[in-house]
Amino acid sequence: MLPYSLTTPIYYVNAKPHLGHAYTTILGDSLVRFQRMMGRRSFFVTGTDEHGDKIVQAAEKAGQTPAAFTDAISREFSELWPRLGVQPDRFVRTTGKAHKKAVQTFLQRVYDNGDIYFGEYGGHYCFGCERFYTEKELTEEGLCPQHLVKPEYISEKNYFFRMSKYQGWLKEHILANPDFIRPERYRSEVLSLLDSGALEDLCISRPKSRLTWGIDLPFDENYVCYVWFDALISYISALGWPDNSTFEALWPGEEHLVAKDILKPHAIFWPTMLKAAGLEPYRHLNVHGYWLTRDTKMSKSLGNVVAPLEYVDTYGLDAFRYFLLRDMHFGSDGNFTEEAFIARLNADLANDLGNLFSRVLSMAAKFCHSTVPAPAEYGEAESYVRELADTALGNFQSLFGEVRTSSALEALWELVRHLNKYVDSAAPWALAKAGDTVRLGTVLYTLLESMRKVALSLAPVMPETAATMLSQLGCPGDEEKRLLKDEIGSFGLLMPGTPLAAASNLFPRVDPEKKRAASQQSAAKPAKVAPESSAPGNIEYADFQKLELKIGTILVAEQHPNADKLLRLEIDLGEGTPRQIISGIARHFSPESLVGKQVAVVANLAPRMLRGLESKGMLLTAADGDTLRLITVEAPVADGSSIA
Repeated sequence: MLPYSLTTPIYYVNAKPHLGHAYTTILGDSLVRFQRMMGRRSFFVTGTDEHGDKIVQAAEKAGQTPAAFTDAISREFSELWPRLGVQPDRFVRTTGKAHKKAVQTFLQRVYDNGDIYFGEYGGHYCFGCERFYTEKELTEEGLCPQHLVKPEYISEKNYFFRMSKYQGWLKEHILANPDFIRPERYRSEVLSLLDSGALEDLCISRPKSRLTWGIDLPFDENYVCYVWFDALISYISALGWPDNSTFEALWPGEEHLVAKDILKPHAIFWPTMLKAAGLEPYRHLNVHGYWLTRDTKMSKSLGNVVAPLEYVDTYGLDAFRYFLLRDMHFGSDGNFTEEAFIARLNADLANDLGNLFSRVLSMAAKFCHSTVPAPAEYGEAESYVRELADTALGNFQSLFGEVRTSSALEALWELVRHLNKYVDSAAPWALAKAGDTVRLGTVLYTLLESMRKVALSLAPVMPETAATMLSQLGCPGDEEKRLLKDEIGSFGLLMPGTPLAAASNLFPRVDPEKKRAASQQSAAKPAKVAPESSAPGNIEYADFQKLELKIGTILVAEQHPNADKLLRLEIDLGEGTPRQIISGIARHFSPESLVGKQVAVVANLAPRMLRGLESKGMLLTAADGDTLRLITVEAPVADGSSIA
């Protein structure tokens, strides 16, 4: 099995990261996680592209040197990825020493092979794209097709790469390898471009008389390397080329992941460059569309750019990751609106997945004392569930491996939705009432084992939620490291007698009207004026009477999936259904130390969302210096007892 090496684009640092960067990198992270769970050695590269005219212009505008400017923006990229659950193996910067050495080695090799020459050229130069355009490539109005501005005509002496020499080879390679560029529409686009005769030799230098911020050509110190020629080489410099065996091991399975606006450099410049240097081309170029806002391309001037962390902080990281991979069909444009986000969260995550875990774990607590029951003979309905699980997981794995994540998740959700229907048709509550414990155990085991398969499959997309689900199912901590491919054709890996969580509340529903009203109220609220003293004032007895203080028992305590400082608690307040409360006490208490304790709760506090989970109440504690202590009762009392 070939190893799997995947790169995102090396992001240009003339501006801060946005939704497009977040999507590509989260997608790349999920694909690499998936391949590892399929048993392949995998390696994930991202990084920043830091040379060229636009960097100099942006740095000057910010009143900084190019070096200081690129350091700051590159840091914003590298620090964003952990907050989005992204774990690259290598973060490459094109200003790094190893990359500079690789670029100069590559240039010298192509130069020595006779494929770089010196000449004079006059052409239409777009400073936004940092490249020359031919007449054929401009719009009918003579504008840059990307920026819709008139390029400047520049005539100067430069070095050129004989790219046109490899046009025939590239076309043959694409025709002989139908999935070299995918989806098909972008393969067709590249072939049309090659057939149009628009392919010319590539200007690969900039004279230092007009640009010094770049990598010196090894054969002429009066020129720096063209930013695109420089940046593309980062895909091999990140793997240690030319001096590291890592490159030799990983390159045969190389996958590139890019947006459609940079198709030409990756589909034409890069493979011909590799051919000229005597290197094999990458395995696949995977091309995705744009994220739009209400069918309009995001733009700072229009004020419709989506800030990823705002959605992560409001709705939770894994809901955000799921939406991106579920709502963009690979190769097509996606439409990002808050309404669409909430609709997907409520439909797929709250109604389908969250409801399934909540119902089944609650019934297992009620009927089986929160342990996995032993199955007996499987009936026709259970056999169908097992067959559907194999089909759904098989389709999911096949489609995800082809970067068709939306279709893959839809295939998995066929199983999720059927499991909810199976709960209704099998009616475990009726079996319990009738005393049919044998059939009850079989039904609940079928559900729990199928839920384990779903949780495991979702680990590449929603790693924190998947770990929570597996923990609720009593799986050991390394369960998410199981190989996904081993799940097809097997049923019964969840051991009877395994302890289960008593309840689950993964994705509380979001009420769009309440959310909208809260946002409007927050926007209309005047800024608070800080009081002169922080000492609390006197309150009336009537104010105290408004508080509903109760005693309850902690049934479930676990780490919040999206916040290190928060714990998610389920507390029995004598209401029938445990109350979910999110509490900032993770630094002071381990989850296992809290289960079974009776605590004091403010029960009528208005619900609020904390890092994507709804909290319905407040746990009362006392601060003793740096130590936090629970407020509890002297002796056990009935859950729901009022504090008078």
